[in-house]
Amino acid sequence: MSSFKKGGMFILSSPSGAGKTTLVKKISKNVNFSVSISHTTRLPRPKEKNGKDYFFVSKNYFKKLIKKKEFIEHAKVFDNYYGSSKRLITEKLKRGKNIVFDIDWQGTRQIKNKKLNYKLVTIFILPPSRKELLKRLTKRENKNMKTVKKRMKEFQKDLSRWKEYDYVVINDNLQKCYKNIMKIIKGKNKIVFDKNYISMHVKGLLN
Repeated sequence: MSSFKKGGMFILSSPSGAGKTTLVKKISKNVNFSVSISHTTRLPRPKEKNGKDYFFVSKNYFKKLIKKKEFIEHAKVFDNYYGSSKRLITEKLKRGKNIVFDIDWQGTRQIKNKKLNYKLVTIFILPPSRKELLKRLTKRENKNMKTVKKRMKEFQKDLSRWKEYDYVVINDNLQKCYKNIMKIIKGKNKIVFDKNYISMHVKGLLN
């Protein structure tokens, strides 16, 4: 798979459970692509490793990093903090690496507002249905329905942010969704997504 001569930033956002983390990991396996490993104050999930999936830190340490302006973006999500290291990202971009971000709308907005001198593409991922999202969350959270209910509540708020993104892709099939995203990243998808169709899909997810 071909790579870019100059580093770029590619942001994937979605409501929790729509599959963005899986897609980000898949994209990062391509030549000259690297995933942005976020700092977070949340506890690791099963099989997650420090320094590979996240940098797991305390809230006090995270707040110190905020004061030192160490993050290119940071946000509070589900009572936990997440942030992307400015130094690590800048170093990779200068070497021509393409950085893939797994962040929410708050972080996306912050990066867009910084107007950095690098290519920036933002992509919002939607689940195929509310039923499928509930199924994914229930499996991921090991049937902890209190957590699932909380995430489903936030899901409705997150959905409204899709209009802030360059592209919107429905993850009804992982491989198909991945291929569509790679076309966007490589600049081969010049077709603007159907906003009316997406709007109808979003309405369906809310009902």
